Amino acid sequence: MEGFAALYIFMLAAFAGYEVISRVPVILHTPLMSGSNFVHGVVLIGAMVALGHADPEDPVQLVIGFFAVFLGAANAAGGYIVTERMLAMFKPGGRKEGGAK
Repeated sequence: MEGFAALYIFMLAAFAGYEVISRVPVILHTPLMSGSNFVHGVVLIGAMVALGHADPEDPVQLVIGFFAVFLGAANAAGGYIVTERMLAMFKPGGRKEGGAK
């Protein structure tokens, strides 16, 4: 029964996250992403803790845990890449709107 509770929490968190992010205006996505890169790290740590508590005998828990760590790491890396690109637009000689660097 413990596995169903974890799955329920995961599905509830996914739904709540989708609802919150989908209501943010498009113009705010990049500033919010750059300002909340620390949240990506917290998500990654949470995924690693969840994977660490997975039952080694249950391959489903291990696969879902590994997938969560992979997506959390990709999310954290993507957040920093977007922030770097956004900040480069404000540097002298940086990327101009609509043009290539």
